[in-house]
Amino acid sequence: MAGGRSADWSQEAFARRGWPRRFGEGVRAYGLIVAMWLRSTMAYRASFAMAALGNFAATAFDFVTILLMFAHVDRLGGYGLSEIALLYGASGTAFGLADLLMGSMDRLGRRVRDGTLDTLLVRPVPVLAQVAADRFALRRLGRVLQGVLVLGYGLATVDVEWTVLKVAVVPLMLLGGAGLFGALFVAGAAFQFVANDASQVQNSFTYGGNTLLQYPPSVFAKELVRGVVFVVPLAFVNWLPALYVLGRPLPVGLPGWVAFLSPVVAVGCCLLAGLAWRAGLRTYRSTGS
Repeated sequence: MAGGRSADWSQEAFARRGWPRRFGEGVRAYGLIVAMWLRSTMAYRASFAMAALGNFAATAFDFVTILLMFAHVDRLGGYGLSEIALLYGASGTAFGLADLLMGSMDRLGRRVRDGTLDTLLVRPVPVLAQVAADRFALRRLGRVLQGVLVLGYGLATVDVEWTVLKVAVVPLMLLGGAGLFGALFVAGAAFQFVANDASQVQNSFTYGGNTLLQYPPSVFAKELVRGVVFVVPLAFVNWLPALYVLGRPLPVGLPGWVAFLSPVVAVGCCLLAGLAWRAGLRTYRSTGS
């Protein structure tokens, strides 16, 4: 049986509902699955604490590397330690939130290969919600906490003349950044419907993008910076908003007001990722084909 037709048939009852109701039911289904995994996690609290601490320590080594750099240099690409900490913390926090909520999307390729995705298609709830919540790992809070701590250090020590607009752009940066990374998780998962074993391609944009954004745009080639602004708009995660906060000119001659567009760009990317997901799901062919 063709998986695309199976998906249409099995979710027919769900598809007949209006999109507000479908969205609400998707959020509810996501919450129920997450709650199940949380109960499972909390059954072994000592194990959870150790896993979260390990996750925190593993991600902290990235910033330790930056500290070691600054033990030998005063500035990196024209940026001081506090400014780098602001970039690092903003990217790390946004990515950590997206990884916590959507990080299980990279398991989709395995489900496509072994056919277990079929079990999700027969349920009258969004497949996206089921895949995103599958094996929800609360230990990833360690990454979020590490990013928040570095961001707090950067905000507390950076030499900035704060204004109302600069204060407002910080939460917009984190919200938009998490949305952008979430869109990349979904788009990468959609690509796995075609490529089957493409989790590393997805990781190159998610984990790799996070690593890229930890450093200032001045250390990269102009062509790469243009690509990160106009092609895969990761620059809206932290580069553009953070440079506005720091009072530095935005890359490629962009005006200052662009720094406030992170949530708008995130919404646009989420819509595109949603369309890619729907297209990918329709191409799925069951292992019973």
